[in-house]
Amino acid sequence: MKKFRKVLDGLTTSSPGGTIGSPSCGSAAGTPTSAPTPKDIDIQETLVAENFQLCKTVRHGFPYQPTALAFDPVQKILAIGSRTGGVRILGRPGVDCYCQHESGAAVLQLQFLINEGALVSACADDTLHLWNLRQRRPAVLHSLKFNRERITFCHLPFQSKWLYVGTERGNTHIVNIESFVLSGYVIMWNKAIELSTKTHPGPVVHLSDSPKDEGKLLIGFESGTVVQWDLRGKKADFRIYYDEAIHSVSWHHEGKQFMCSHSDGSLTLWNLRNTTKPFQVTFPHGKIQKDGRKESCKPILKVEYKTSRNSEPFVVFSGGLSYDKAGRRPTLTIMHGKAITVLEMDYPIVEFMVLCDTPYNNEVQEPYAVVVLLEKDLIVVDLTQSNFPVFENPYPMDVHESPVTCTAYFADCPPDIIPILYSIGAKHKKTGYSQKEWPISGGTWTLGSHTYPEIIITGHADGSIKFWDASAITLQMLYKLKTSKVFEKPKPGEGRAADLVEEDPFAVQMVSWCPQSRIFCVVGISAHIILYRFSKYDANTQIVSLDVRLQCESDDVITPSENENNPCFPEPGSHSPQPHHQYPASPSSGTPEGNKDSIPCLKVKDRVVRVPPGYQAELVIQLLWVDGEPPQQITTLDINSAYGLLAFGNCSGLVVVDYLQKTILLCMSTLDLYGAADPYQRLTRSPRRNRQSTSELCMRGLSNFYSDSKKRIRTSYQSLTELSDNQQSIDMERSKSPTSDHVNGHCTSPTSQPSAGKPRVPMGPEGPRLTRRGPGRPPFRKAQSAACMEISLPVSHTEGYASRRAMLQQFHGVTMYSHDEHHTQSPYCWSERESRENSFSRSRSSSVSSIDRDTKEAITTLQFGESYGRKTDALPTPCLWVGTSLGVVVVIPMSIPTEQEERMEEPVTIGPSGVVLLLKGSVLRFGFLDCMGGLIQSPHEVWRDLNAPEDPDRPRRRKLINFSPSSSQDTCGEGHLAVVCSERQAKVFLMPSQSCLFVHNITESSFVLRADVVSVCNSVCLACFCANGHIMTLSLPSLRPLVNVNYLPLTDMRIARTFCFTNGGQALYLSSPTEIQRITYSQEMCDNLQEMLGELFTPIETPEAQNRGFLKGFFGGNAHTFDREELFGEAAAGKGSRSLAQHIPGQGGMEGMKVAASGVVGDLARARIALDERGQRLGELEDRTALMMTSADTFSKHAHELMLKCKDKKWYQF
Repeated sequence: MKKFRKVLDGLTTSSPGGTIGSPSCGSAAGTPTSAPTPKDIDIQETLVAENFQLCKTVRHGFPYQPTALAFDPVQKILAIGSRTGGVRILGRPGVDCYCQHESGAAVLQLQFLINEGALVSACADDTLHLWNLRQRRPAVLHSLKFNRERITFCHLPFQSKWLYVGTERGNTHIVNIESFVLSGYVIMWNKAIELSTKTHPGPVVHLSDSPKDEGKLLIGFESGTVVQWDLRGKKADFRIYYDEAIHSVSWHHEGKQFMCSHSDGSLTLWNLRNTTKPFQVTFPHGKIQKDGRKESCKPILKVEYKTSRNSEPFVVFSGGLSYDKAGRRPTLTIMHGKAITVLEMDYPIVEFMVLCDTPYNNEVQEPYAVVVLLEKDLIVVDLTQSNFPVFENPYPMDVHESPVTCTAYFADCPPDIIPILYSIGAKHKKTGYSQKEWPISGGTWTLGSHTYPEIIITGHADGSIKFWDASAITLQMLYKLKTSKVFEKPKPGEGRAADLVEEDPFAVQMVSWCPQSRIFCVVGISAHIILYRFSKYDANTQIVSLDVRLQCESDDVITPSENENNPCFPEPGSHSPQPHHQYPASPSSGTPEGNKDSIPCLKVKDRVVRVPPGYQAELVIQLLWVDGEPPQQITTLDINSAYGLLAFGNCSGLVVVDYLQKTILLCMSTLDLYGAADPYQRLTRSPRRNRQSTSELCMRGLSNFYSDSKKRIRTSYQSLTELSDNQQSIDMERSKSPTSDHVNGHCTSPTSQPSAGKPRVPMGPEGPRLTRRGPGRPPFRKAQSAACMEISLPVSHTEGYASRRAMLQQFHGVTMYSHDEHHTQSPYCWSERESRENSFSRSRSSSVSSIDRDTKEAITTLQFGESYGRKTDALPTPCLWVGTSLGVVVVIPMSIPTEQEERMEEPVTIGPSGVVLLLKGSVLRFGFLDCMGGLIQSPHEVWRDLNAPEDPDRPRRRKLINFSPSSSQDTCGEGHLAVVCSERQAKVFLMPSQSCLFVHNITESSFVLRADVVSVCNSVCLACFCANGHIMTLSLPSLRPLVNVNYLPLTDMRIARTFCFTNGGQALYLSSPTEIQRITYSQEMCDNLQEMLGELFTPIETPEAQNRGFLKGFFGGNAHTFDREELFGEAAAGKGSRSLAQHIPGQGGMEGMKVAASGVVGDLARARIALDERGQRLGELEDRTALMMTSADTFSKHAHELMLKCKDKKWYQF
């Protein structure tokens, strides 16, 4: 039993009494004080460093910026290469593997070794890699780096170990796949073309062996030259010169014809009998104009010519449209006989590939599908049906259907939640798909033994929410929710939403979900919150709307004298939030120049609407415009179904809403929360109108600003949208608010003149009790919004922030923008979106918004739970823990009626602030432990369907599950432990004594972006993700460091914005705009990962080649007599040039073999067992043969003896 005592040198801090009175305690935490020593706490900590290991598990979504495509027709697996050097290998659902080239160079081309369990990748750094796919995690076996030539095209014939490599200089080299070394056989460009040719033919764009004779290699050059090279004779059989550049070549399976696609939008068909001119020239999309000329067309980038046994051949190509129509969508054209079908695509086509039944190029191809790789999607078209329907994609390729703006990860969910979400979501699936099975069906995957229900929730820029089943490291969409249906559609260019956020007014900023009660909350970018309840029945409902006025006011500035003399609650006669079902728009709201006041950003539907089964909106809460200024973004939210309460905050203050009675309980500035216990001395400062503040410059680099001040609300996902800033709009901002400071997209209160403020009434030590009246009645008191105070801090803090800015610039590439710089918008492209995401915009957490503490104090985290509001409390009561960007923790006690009838009628009472604690940096997370070290879950309500038919025998009543800290502490007495983590340090407090038991400074040079109290290996720990890329875990409650791994250098802010931990040692983040990366930091999960991953390679017999017949084989050439080893081997061709290419052994050799428990090693073991069995059978056969031989010898001996005995006898003697 390990004992943790209160008084530990260097690990204690002052009691709350001392904490409240001394602002310096936040920076001096960890020093022992004379606080009273509580009883010893005996907690057995079971977690050790060996319980943790960090590794990636699986990547979901569409490969970002795809570049290459390959398919194995026997194994039926698909490979996709990307511009960042990634390779995704897909098979049947569940078989999904991600590989990454260490160089990060773009993948130019992929080639499967068909049915061999290997893959060749050619990258933009002119390196060839051989991947071993016979293990669950593929690894590179060999690499070959070209030094003097650039790789442009590769071709690997079926069942060949020699890879043809074309280069930019026009040469063709040959690589041995087994040894990955160059052959001495080289086809030089000057030998391939005629000597009389005066110009270089250009790079090699095509290589293929003739279906008629494997000894003939067809080489296509970019300039329009095509050469058939006789590999045996080392000479050209024929040369074709065409005026238009060639993009691709495709053979007819008989090897007598081939088709070329050209840059002028034409297709040429060539016959080998006459290569002087094309046998046929067609412009599939080129119309004849009035003057008789063909209209110009775009290039046909690729063509495939496939034959069918029972119908006309298929010609499939991309591009070739005429230039006359601007804005036409990319197309894939399918020509089947005389019928031409044009399939329009939503995104540009990167690559396509026709899937055929046979891997042999000299047989009838029988195409059955076309895989089309788009820039942002993967489509498979069914060729066996005349209308060419698409297959339903079983992979989660639509994660990015609308840009992802937030994520949430829930492990170990209630087991019934996934089936019911799937049943509701299945009713809204699209129809019209092909009825055939998904053709990419390779590999094997089984449900592992270590699985439990997991759900991932993604919020998107269009306001949609997607629930995903993430169990067993797979991902399947369960249910989609559209939050925009709650609001009226804003008219283009008009209305409040258009004034605020023109592009995505419904974008999701954060979500909060209670899986037990199935209550779901969505925070939107337009300062709105939507509360949903789940129902299995449709209903007619009218959505209730509450409008909240929470904004910085000029008369909320506190002078030093006021702060010293009357540091109590303001009088009840100050500004008040008024709940309304809808605010009428002011007369000036329709004009951009008008002064908007008391209007929300969006208009909620005010009529009865019919809602389908699933999540149904019940309540909408919106912040209002105040004096022409938009409401500030919501920074944090928490909901508790047992209490029936919802709390949220921003840089202006805190709001608590009773969603059962649809009323506002509390609307108060952050400063007013402290009462008499304000830990900071708050002073006003002189205005800085003519000088740019350093905080403003920094935050302009950290936030993406918009040109109009009305767009400041949009900050939670700006890295997914446009970035613009111009001098004219800034001048307009200055004219509107001449003394405002712009911080993270918000406007602070003016500080040009010290305001006398309103008189404050001294209160008793307990302070006033805030009481919420019943429905329809105004609140008891009017809370003043005064959260936007500017605070003077010691110089050391400012120096720390300056270094932090430098650190941010170093890690994130942040640019500091000033008002004098001019930024213009540029056309949209992947690279620009990627660069925009490098700007730091993390609104949900305070780790960014608290960089400049001299501006305002924001609410950064909230947590409902059973706790102790004061030292003198004997029993735990419902409390709201509030954390701010200044590192202050405030505990607000509440009195909530317990009976259902009383809860719906009696008011909820909120007491004045009790505990005030201090930490370094913005508060990020709370967690509660009992005195045995177990995690205390928040109380919740058991789900009940409010729309279900009434049952007289079983009336619907609220059933609450309460995890009280005192319920499991008979041996430890009263109290619980509170874990508080900020962006710099973590502390563990003993409640209700408020003693700091343990403190740990997490980081000094960086800051924590995400922290969560999670359960791992039947215990709990604190998991943190820092801005410098470190992932660390701390034991609880002792805060002992367990693991600290430099996992991921933070290259863009998308990771910081979407990173989240969950139970079971798992986490996820958005690795690219289209992909979700899941990782684990649990050793147990890493050990079981091999079992959970799918097998890419399965032993399958290669299909036998069709019998060609005697006459066909005799007259069709001698393709089967071609021996490449005889031509390209070292004995005949010699060694390749060492200076041309360098062989690099891969790291996935023996290590990869050891890891592959059921890969190559398993195959070898099975082969060894089979050999042993065969040997045993052969041994038994040998024994039986020996026995038969012995019997035969005995028989022969007896026969010989009988013959000798009877040899001299006459016939009549027998």
